[in-house]
Amino acid sequence: MRFTVIHCFKRLLFLGVMLAFSAVCSKAETLELHNALIYATVDGKTTEQSSSLPYHWDRHHPGLAGVATFHLSFALSSVPAIPYGLYIPRLGNAYEVWLNGALIQRNGDMNRAGGADFAKSPRHIVITPMLLGLQNVLHIVVRADVGRRAGLAPMVLGPYEETYPLYLSDYRTRSTGTFGVVLLSCLIGLIAMALWMTQVERIFYTTHLQHTVRDRLYLFAGIAELCWTIRVCDAILETPPLVWPWWGVVTVLSLAAWVASMMLFCVELANWSHLPAAAWLRRWLWLEVTGTAAAASIALVFGYPLVLTVAYATLGVTTLVFLAFYIWKAVHGGLFLHKIVAGTLLLNTMVGLRDWYMFRVSEAFGGNTWMRYSSILFALTLGYVVILRFRDASGHARDLLVTLENRVAEKESELKATYDHVEKMAREQERGFERSRILRDMHDGVGSHISVAMRQLQSGKATDGQVLQTLRESLDHLKLSIDAMNMPPGDITALLANMRYRLEPRLKAAEIQLQWSVDLIEPTQRLDNNAMRQLQFMVYEALSNVLQHAKANSVRIELSQVPQGIRLRIVDDGCGFDVSTAPHKGLSALRERATAVGGTVSIHSAPGNTVLEILLA
Repeated sequence: MRFTVIHCFKRLLFLGVMLAFSAVCSKAETLELHNALIYATVDGKTTEQSSSLPYHWDRHHPGLAGVATFHLSFALSSVPAIPYGLYIPRLGNAYEVWLNGALIQRNGDMNRAGGADFAKSPRHIVITPMLLGLQNVLHIVVRADVGRRAGLAPMVLGPYEETYPLYLSDYRTRSTGTFGVVLLSCLIGLIAMALWMTQVERIFYTTHLQHTVRDRLYLFAGIAELCWTIRVCDAILETPPLVWPWWGVVTVLSLAAWVASMMLFCVELANWSHLPAAAWLRRWLWLEVTGTAAAASIALVFGYPLVLTVAYATLGVTTLVFLAFYIWKAVHGGLFLHKIVAGTLLLNTMVGLRDWYMFRVSEAFGGNTWMRYSSILFALTLGYVVILRFRDASGHARDLLVTLENRVAEKESELKATYDHVEKMAREQERGFERSRILRDMHDGVGSHISVAMRQLQSGKATDGQVLQTLRESLDHLKLSIDAMNMPPGDITALLANMRYRLEPRLKAAEIQLQWSVDLIEPTQRLDNNAMRQLQFMVYEALSNVLQHAKANSVRIELSQVPQGIRLRIVDDGCGFDVSTAPHKGLSALRERATAVGGTVSIHSAPGNTVLEILLA
């Protein structure tokens, strides 16, 4: 029973606390703070005015830098017991926020111009209940740079649960969404630039003269998206990579280059690049981009913002004129893809004109640019066009490759047939050459000796031994000609061994001792069949001279490898002869044959020692 009473008491106590908390929460107030007493300090002079927020510094002090101090008084019906929040859509560039004499937030250096810009993102400040009273004073100090959209937007003060969702929604739209736009634009730009760098077509004028061609559609798409990436990055970079105002000049230049690249992209898409008007458009856009960059320098560095406004207006007019012409062409005979691009251009141009009015003409402050998000549609369209162009180019390349493969196959078939025909003709020609060689050898060797034998018999003056000798030489020529048909190319050792087999019996019959000093030498690749025959006849000629004229007792054949090449020597101990008076025809024939095989021949003769040396390099 006691436990039940205690339990009921606890439940009643908890219910009372919850009712009290609800009562307190019901008294919580949400206020919009927009009335302020403003002290603006420029060049050491301070002016005072009472105004309603928003306060746009560039509209009140164009081309000037300074400090603005805002005093905002507000009253609460009761002292809150729960945490409050202060949601500020935009303030800065650098700022301090004081509440009832207490500093509740500070960002940036209040004494150094051109540093970080904290007006890019919305702010939410948590306020503890002890800082609030019935009467309160909010004191905000803002440092403003030239042309940097400094100032203060209307604020919302209220319970944390009510102000934080407002801040979070604004932050997601302005910061998180911008980050997504940056990633998308950067990705499409890098893909387009990679395609421009890698998709190369080479036009050959001659064998050594060629011209490299890249698709400029990829180039302008890549430049447009990368420039837009730089432009949009400015909305989330509180600390820019360059000091202000030069970073501002870079962002303005990026915007102008983005607009110009979009138009040039459309020119390439419509295949207008060869027209004279396209050349004039390129010159005008180049002038527009450089002029806009110069206008940004004049506006931000020297403090004449109207110049930049006029430059933006000129760029907008150029875009409108081009857009009107492009839409008219797209509607009258353009492809469906051209119509899509024209629609996205129209949307972006209208949004761009709206942003130009809002941020360069009107007094609005704290709003968000729409073009940052409308550009997503153009980026997606641009990426779609790039992918389609790449797909078409790849398909065309595949078709060309298939055609090339078919043509290569046809040429290979034709070349094979031609090669077979040439090979057949070469074999027939080789057989003809071989027949001619055999006939020539038979005529010059065997035929010549038989003719000599016939004349010897007809004369009746030659002895049987002389006729027999002539017939033996004829037979040796015939055997050597037959051996030459199956002689291994380049194998000089085998050639000499074969000649030893054929001629050693004749040397013995003539009582001439054959001495053999032949090294085993690897075959020489450059000595073909013809060269081997030339070498064979040179050796045969030398040995025949020894048999017929030398009256020698011995003959030595030497073959060795020397630094100069392969050396072949035939040495006999015969009577010798005077080289200078020797028959010129025989020595000339030897030298011609040596030259034909890439070698040299030298002869040294004296009684008892005659040397014929053949050196093959």
